[in-house]
Amino acid sequence: MIKKPMDETKKGFMQNIGDLSFKKIDESNFEFGIKVLEKFLNSGGIAHGGFIATIADTGMGNAAHICAGNKRCVTINLDIKFVSAGKLNDQLLGKVKVLKTTKTLVFIYCEILDSSRKVIASASGVWKKLKA
Repeated sequence: MIKKPMDETKKGFMQNIGDLSFKKIDESNFEFGIKVLEKFLNSGGIAHGGFIATIADTGMGNAAHICAGNKRCVTINLDIKFVSAGKLNDQLLGKVKVLKTTKTLVFIYCEILDSSRKVIASASGVWKKLKA
C-alpha cells in the first residue's frame, strides 16, 4: 500500500528509525507507515513515545515540504496526544491532513493508527517554509 520510502529516512537522526514509507493521496492528504520493531519499544514493552513523536514529525514534515512546493520546512510547533499503545510488530499507519498553507506557514493534523486501525496518537503542528 505505502511503497515509496522517504528520503529523510536515510539522513541524520532518521537513520536510527529506518524504513518509514510515505504516500501522497491527494493535494492535502498523505499517509506514512512503519513497523514497530523491538528497538522502538520502551521498558514497558510498548512503542516509545519518542519514536511515535519522531514518525509523526517526519511524516507531517514531509507533507509540509510537498505542499510548500518542495521548499525546506522546519517544525515550529508540534503537539502530540498519546491515546493508546503501539505494540511490537504493529504496522503503524499515519494519516496526515494539511489543514492550511499560508505564504510562510503550513498547518497540519495527523493520526497514527495501529494494525487494527485504532488511533494510538494524534498530532497537530505548524511548519515554517524557509526561503530558498
